Amino acid sequence: MRHIISVILENEAGALSRVAGLFSARGFNIESLTVAATTDSTLSRMTIVSLGDDGIIEQIVKQLDKLIDVVKVVDLTATEHIERELLLAKISISSDTQADVEAKLDQFNAKIIDAAEEAYTVELAGKSQKIKDFLGVFNAEQIIEISRTGVTGVCQKI
Repeated sequence: MRHIISVILENEAGALSRVAGLFSARGFNIESLTVAATTDSTLSRMTIVSLGDDGIIEQIVKQLDKLIDVVKVVDLTATEHIERELLLAKISISSDTQADVEAKLDQFNAKIIDAAEEAYTVELAGKSQKIKDFLGVFNAEQIIEISRTGVTGVCQKI
């Protein structure tokens, strides 16, 4: 099962390495990882997406909570939460395909952030499944390049 783990940790050198080391030492892959400072410049929020059964993820959460740099750990998947991912994509267009591409962009509320003669650069934010569905409506030749931020999220309840 896919789990989204939110970690508040001290914003200092080596903290990311220690957290990632917990996953690699147990043979688990990190599907996506985002890290940024919070409103308190001494703390960072790390959002980790990993696949594993509930028991294994529970063990990882407990072990993360024991790390000295970690202030708080929450398995967002186990709570009501809001998650988002950002996609930037270059999509090939021609006079024959432009209207179809624009219709697909409208269908997903994607925003054109740069328009060149032969390609649009577009931005789309949403759940990972929305991004996957969006990419699925284009054929491989239409997608020139993509960049994804990875998932970030917060609990809905305070």
